Amino acid sequence: MVRELFPDFQVILVPGLHDSGPGHWQSRWQRRHPECWRVVQDDWSIPDLPAWAARLDEVRALDPRPALLVAHSFGCLAAVASIAANPHQVAGALLVAPADPARFGVADLLPAAPLPCPSLLISSVNDPWMRADHAGLWAQRWGSELVAAGALGHINAESGLGDWPLGWDKLHLLYDRAHNEDPALPA
Repeated sequence: MVRELFPDFQVILVPGLHDSGPGHWQSRWQRRHPECWRVVQDDWSIPDLPAWAARLDEVRALDPRPALLVAHSFGCLAAVASIAANPHQVAGALLVAPADPARFGVADLLPAAPLPCPSLLISSVNDPWMRADHAGLWAQRWGSELVAAGALGHINAESGLGDWPLGWDKLHLLYDRAHNEDPALPA
């Protein structure tokens, strides 16, 4: 018998540009826990923030349980935009190696206020998609706890992380925090 990861929450994986290939920690986590939802974009090569956030909203609506979002790169920006537009039933967000919003011209589309749910932003000091100091500024802006993961590049398959135990531990920390709050946010 396979035990569901967090039976009282839906876990939604939100990949970034070009999706997360088979060696990426998100894909490895999904193979271990196929009950996790995964956002699938129409075109992984076009970073369209409103469209990506809308697709995440569609996936969130498939399950009535509160959501724990596990996002990577541009997927982090889609997750934050989705939460800002509709915080209802979002229990927490794990934002891993977010892409720099300025790089995509979407900074003005993202909230400048804390997210209404627990969130952790994990950054790398040598991430080519967002400088560590910028990650700190966005974490502060969104009210996210900043987790400095060291020199892990973009925290993807090329980083050679395998199942990425640190990320897994942080997901469980986020679950604990979300579980101890009221995840049913008002509409």
